[in-house]
Amino acid sequence: MLTPAEAARQILAHIRPLDPERRPLREALDRVLAEDVASPIDLPPWDNSAMDGYAVRAADVGTDVQLQVIETVAAGQFPQRPLGAGEATRIFTGAPLPSGADSVIRQEDTEPGDGTRVRVTNPRDAGKNVRRRGEDIRRGATVLAAGTVLGPAQLGVLASIAHAAPLVHRAPRVAFLGSGDEIVDLDRREEILAGTKIATSNSYILHAAIRRAGGVPVELGVARDTTESLREHFARAAGADLLVTTAGVSVGEHDLVRAVLTELGAEMKLWRIRMRPGAPVGFGLLGTTPWIGLPGNPVSTMCTFELLVRPAIRRMLGHALPFRRTVPVVVAEPITLGPKLRHFLRAVVAPRAGDGALEARLTGPQGSGILTSMARANALLIVPEDRPAVTAGEVLSAILLEDPHHVAAPPF
Repeated sequence: MLTPAEAARQILAHIRPLDPERRPLREALDRVLAEDVASPIDLPPWDNSAMDGYAVRAADVGTDVQLQVIETVAAGQFPQRPLGAGEATRIFTGAPLPSGADSVIRQEDTEPGDGTRVRVTNPRDAGKNVRRRGEDIRRGATVLAAGTVLGPAQLGVLASIAHAAPLVHRAPRVAFLGSGDEIVDLDRREEILAGTKIATSNSYILHAAIRRAGGVPVELGVARDTTESLREHFARAAGADLLVTTAGVSVGEHDLVRAVLTELGAEMKLWRIRMRPGAPVGFGLLGTTPWIGLPGNPVSTMCTFELLVRPAIRRMLGHALPFRRTVPVVVAEPITLGPKLRHFLRAVVAPRAGDGALEARLTGPQGSGILTSMARANALLIVPEDRPAVTAGEVLSAILLEDPHHVAAPPF
């Protein structure tokens, strides 16, 4: 069996960023640029005022100086007259500076005269409060490089240079499927509450997890434990960029997913991983569509999605850094484990009182069916396979589940 890191590398070796498409700026949030963007203009496009006040020549400014006001220029207007000796232009923030001006005296340091003159009471702004043409962006300069993730600031930069439709990697359509005769959707609520059926919590987990990772979820429903039902549901995945299944990938006589996919022509690449929770994981290619088969227990589904599926989605989106990093944490309590597998334990990581070091506490019982252990967690605590027990105070690594920092290679 492969380690989790080996499995992640093998999966990503078969994943490529999706073909790019142009999207309107308002639809490009969190997408990844597929090309460098150069500016067609200087920004600012002209010298302009950083203050409401008076545009002047620094050489004319001193304490208690009176200047002749020759015109008023608001933002959106352009000066009509160059500035000469002893003259000032009333100006507002963002308005272009008149020719000859090199300073803006803030309004608070002036006193208006008879309407045609202004008195400067403080010369501190001589040579200041001017935004120079091109001080932010020079025409022809690359403002954003390929691979940049488009957040609010990046979208603002593109808008400022009139780049209305950036070329970004397409968001993957991720088809997902649950299976099991005992699994039903919430329209059969009475059977769920009566205990005769089990709710398809994994469908809701995957729908949310795919969206949060940046993919477009395509729900295929819940297949029965028959080859006919599985074939029918797999047929609905046509056109998807990635296929994800839960359950049916173990070794029981009703675990038919692998067999049906093989029958449909899938090429199996890996099967089972040395980890807990989540050992029964499969990966293969159904034609050109990657398939990742996750275990059916909800916690196992979530852990393997975080380690294997989320990085695949990020790679399809064009991210160069698909994996969340790990951080060192101090274990707050003794832990005893079973088989020699790499364990990913659900934990709460928080700064420790006193020294601020990150400390990890388990969320409670760690069974793979205890979904509340995941709901309470903000981290996965990693215990290496050679550690049957961990004492309080030891330092291990953890994956913070909302950490925005990512790395290129699997750190687990």
